[in-house]
Amino acid sequence: MVGALRSSQLTKRLLFTLAMLVVFRLGVHIPIPGVNASVIQQLFKQGASIFALLNLFSGGATATLSVFALSIVPYINASIIMQLMTVVIPQVEEWSKEGEEGQKKMTQWTRWLSIGLGFLQSVGISYYLYRYTSASGQYVYVHHTIGMLFFTAFMLLTGSTFLMWIGERISERGIGNGISMLVMFGILSRLPYGLEILAKYVTAGVLTVPKLVIFLIVALVIIAAVVYVNEGQRKIPVQYPKRVVGRRIYQGQNTHLPIRVNQAGVIPVIFAISLLILPYTIAQFFHGNWVTVFEQYFGFTTPIYIVLEFLLVVVFTFFYTQVVFKVDDVADNLKKAGGHIPGIRPGKPTADYLGRVSGRLTMIGAIFLGLVAILPSLISIAMGGINLYFGGTSLLIIVGVSLDTLKQMQAQMIMHQYQGFMK
Repeated sequence: MVGALRSSQLTKRLLFTLAMLVVFRLGVHIPIPGVNASVIQQLFKQGASIFALLNLFSGGATATLSVFALSIVPYINASIIMQLMTVVIPQVEEWSKEGEEGQKKMTQWTRWLSIGLGFLQSVGISYYLYRYTSASGQYVYVHHTIGMLFFTAFMLLTGSTFLMWIGERISERGIGNGISMLVMFGILSRLPYGLEILAKYVTAGVLTVPKLVIFLIVALVIIAAVVYVNEGQRKIPVQYPKRVVGRRIYQGQNTHLPIRVNQAGVIPVIFAISLLILPYTIAQFFHGNWVTVFEQYFGFTTPIYIVLEFLLVVVFTFFYTQVVFKVDDVADNLKKAGGHIPGIRPGKPTADYLGRVSGRLTMIGAIFLGLVAILPSLISIAMGGINLYFGGTSLLIIVGVSLDTLKQMQAQMIMHQYQGFMK
């Protein structure tokens, strides 16, 4: 850290990132005018819904219906959709291969798609809040009018778009990926609340001290396992032959092609949770006995929910890995560069070999992600139904973003050392 502070450029980036995060936290505490906060609190006590996922990423802004209540979720969904479109739409695939110019087009379309998704989500949330009434018959809006509905939707969309702008500025002038930093900072801001809940459980005797100690030990073990798997990779040896370019002779070299165990990151977990929460959220728009039955069998700690979540995470991990790691393209690039894997012929045999290795590694990563995803449900059952502040999605995001940010800081420090050496 001392070395980091010696770098004036890195110091400016750190201060800019900190300033943007402060703006983010200030916006979390600015509520939308005309909203009954007590009714919103009652809504969140009903159980899991799409609001719980938004509240996780927004750092508690959704629970108070602040201007940042929609969080950065529309931009995350838009980014995922654009990555998936590289497989479906040839034009988008060409953009992904055009370098900087293609990346600018991808970013522009991601922004517009994010605004479109944000509009749909903000209107949907505002309409749901418009129809919701508390047990005492109170409405969410103090003035229960259609105008208030559209005003709330406008504020939610504006706040989400502003967060998208903050995230891009952090990526450009700060440290780390701006969108990921906002999500991680929002999750970390809820940590004191989680510790407060734990203290209340222990004080009330609901959670015994031995169980708490076991929980903390398990949490540390899981954190270590997430770091180990996230950094785990298989290094495939690659050889490049000696080349003659003009009058120069370039000696052959031996290098490696790293294939990570977890290439999909936290995306499959977000996919699975969003897909499972969506039917539950839609069911809350309706009334009847079937809704109660649905909640009984598809609740957060029910066996059906746990099994489905695990299977969906595994399936999405394999699917997303094939999107981000295209073995045919890797094999083709190696062949064009004159490289080859020892004992494997270039071309299709190389692609088949990389596919087998990637498939085995992905199986390990997919099972691990599935276990981490269902961990909160299993812990809740083991603790006698206590819902603790310990989520697999939160853990994966915090660890992944922290490691990526540290690597970028190290890269900036190394660059600063080289600049000093050149001077």
